[in-house]
Amino acid sequence: MTRRLRAPIVLPADPACTVVRDGVVDIDDAGRIGYCGPAASAPGEADVTELPGILLPGLVNTHAHSPMVLLRGMGSDLPLLRWLREVIWPAEAKLRPEDVRTGMLLGSVEMLCRGVTTSAEMYFHAEQLADAVLTTGARVVLGGPIIDLPGLDWRAMLTATERWIDTDGLRFGRGERIELSYAAHSAYMLPVDALRAVAKSASARGALVQIHVGEAADEDELQRAEFGSVPRLLDQVGLLDGRLIAAHAVHLSDEDIALLAARGAGVAHCPGSNAKLASGIARLADLRAAGVPVGLGTDGPASNDDLDLWEEVQLSALLARLSTQDSTAVTAADALLLATRGGAEALGRSDIGSLESGRWADVVHVDVDDPAFATGLDVPDDQLLANLVWAAGSRRVREVWVAGEQVVAGGEPVRVDRAEVQAKVAAAATRLRQ
Repeated sequence: MTRRLRAPIVLPADPACTVVRDGVVDIDDAGRIGYCGPAASAPGEADVTELPGILLPGLVNTHAHSPMVLLRGMGSDLPLLRWLREVIWPAEAKLRPEDVRTGMLLGSVEMLCRGVTTSAEMYFHAEQLADAVLTTGARVVLGGPIIDLPGLDWRAMLTATERWIDTDGLRFGRGERIELSYAAHSAYMLPVDALRAVAKSASARGALVQIHVGEAADEDELQRAEFGSVPRLLDQVGLLDGRLIAAHAVHLSDEDIALLAARGAGVAHCPGSNAKLASGIARLADLRAAGVPVGLGTDGPASNDDLDLWEEVQLSALLARLSTQDSTAVTAADALLLATRGGAEALGRSDIGSLESGRWADVVHVDVDDPAFATGLDVPDDQLLANLVWAAGSRRVREVWVAGEQVVAGGEPVRVDRAEVQAKVAAAATRLRQ
């Protein structure tokens, strides 16, 4: 029999950000959504679970380096490039594969408990990330970084990505929880030949390319001098011909934004990390106006310093309003859609990010026994969305399902012991500091 979740409020995250009163979400045996809408119109018999509060899609974190929970707080008062070169890269050189798995376990749990069901990850020992996510029950788009540094061979990294995709396919695991991608670090950390090789290889396999673009004002001076901008370089080598998500995209010209829009490239907007590292404020209003698919990202938990995408929901709207001096630039509904449907679109995914028939049943239940909802649920739609986005955030996330399987109950992970994983992270972090 169909499983049916019923709640006073359902937010399908359709383009209009509709608020469904007395709604249901039906989940079929494959873990996909069979129906989402008013309970009165629900088809057939079902095994009903009554829930108080709000049901909405799992949030999509479009850019993260979640195993960096191991490095949280290190070098937190340094600018980006010094932070990377003096603190982060030396610490990462000490990482063991088992450390990365432990870090990803905790990062995945942290996100799930805040209603984030999918994250796009770029980190070393990517096979450990996949194993960790299959353990917690979350969903991930991942790639081992392809980077040119002393002791690291970008060609070998590219070959490893190709072999993995050719062996296991682009998506695998129960509920297609794992998607493999090419994680080209950046134009300033890879030669042009490498970028061209990644473009050719990814295109041949229909794979997504994740890449840092325009994060800091001074990171890509050489590339701008030669090619005009990083987006122009990416276009020239063929990376914009396929699926691509540009992380950060803070320092873009009007021409850059128009180029990304014309090529259909996505952007992962990371307002919290960009603010903490003083990298700047991405032109969110201009990106959206141009039609660029935009999602939200936390970046790594060593530069944010958490994995709570609800904070990015708030910051994205706040900073867009402040930078444009327009209090209507990004509404509560707009911000919520950035974290759900928008994130899926930025990653080139049509199977997550919304509670629509045929998509995976990645569902979050938000309890409303909280001062944020003291005025009740029988308020106008815009007020309800405002209370959820501006006042409640993640603190009342109670249950989470991924591909129809419950992975969070009562605010705690179902599949792993959070306290045990935290203890392992503490032990590994102590060794890395020595």
